[in-house]
Amino acid sequence: MSENTQVRQSHFPIKIFGLTFATMLLVAGIHMGLIQLTGFFNINGWIQTLIIMIYWFIMAAAFTVFTRIQIENAYEKPMQALAKATDAVAHGDFSVYVPALNTPDKLDYLDVMIMDFNKMVEELGSIETLKTDFFSNVSHEIKTPLAVVSNHAQILKAGGNLSAEQMESVDGILAATKKLSNLITNMLKLNRLEKQNIQMDMEEYDLCQQLCDCILQFESQWEAKQIELEVELEESVNLKADPNLMELVWNNLLSNAVKFTEPGGRIKIIEKSTDEEICVEVSDSGCGMDKETMKHIFDKFYQGDTSHATEGNGLGMALTLRVLQISGGDITVDSEEGIGTTFSIVLPKV
Repeated sequence: MSENTQVRQSHFPIKIFGLTFATMLLVAGIHMGLIQLTGFFNINGWIQTLIIMIYWFIMAAAFTVFTRIQIENAYEKPMQALAKATDAVAHGDFSVYVPALNTPDKLDYLDVMIMDFNKMVEELGSIETLKTDFFSNVSHEIKTPLAVVSNHAQILKAGGNLSAEQMESVDGILAATKKLSNLITNMLKLNRLEKQNIQMDMEEYDLCQQLCDCILQFESQWEAKQIELEVELEESVNLKADPNLMELVWNNLLSNAVKFTEPGGRIKIIEKSTDEEICVEVSDSGCGMDKETMKHIFDKFYQGDTSHATEGNGLGMALTLRVLQISGGDITVDSEEGIGTTFSIVLPKV
């Protein structure tokens, strides 16, 4: 908007107030005319009072309806559209646009606010696009040299002519490259999920069988920590989703449960279903989370462990949430410090 554009500081034009004033004078004049008319026809007493009351009832109702329509058209509808747009932006949709209420030659402060909002959303969309493109391009560029480093480290280790100190350094290199490779893989997956570039292979399959398979993948880890595992699953329940993407969900939840549960702790997996939905709960007796951590647990790159002493890159839960969203499911978390954490997943049943 140019600096020369005049912006009205009132949302209602002055002519509306003039029209309202003239209308009230007219209504008052009609009131006096009714009194004169009833006197002319010798209509006095309660009948005259009733006529005047009916007149003012009609006038009050008409004025109330008129005021309501003006408020709804001038404020409520624009504010509802703006509220809906801000909610969409808060959930990551930067394609929203709210039209201005007036033409460019009749702009007021509400129009300017809407135009500034549209500009802000456009800028945010550009930043988000730049960020995702950066993640995608950089991740692809890093994968090749990272594979070279990992391959050379494996060759050095396989040679067997290293001292104990050198072997320890090579193991450190391999562990670091593996962690970085996992980070890049997750970044690429999340980027494709957010841009909906992944072609979902929807099929109907047994969710209980998939849960069992995922649980068994962590058998060595929970046994090493002597964790008590309790599993309650139905014999069989059908889910229509992408099994590869859903496997990411269960692996992330189970990995976190094993990682944050102390040796000798307990993990519980419960699956139950109704005619409409399937509910899966993954609980652990680990360290738990405070309220601040729970608010950000699904944010990208967020790690509740600020010391980064535990393994992870802060993308697992963001991936989990995105997979469930595009699968029509939902996830909630309930946690208490020192008590444990429970993740509850709800999915639509076939």
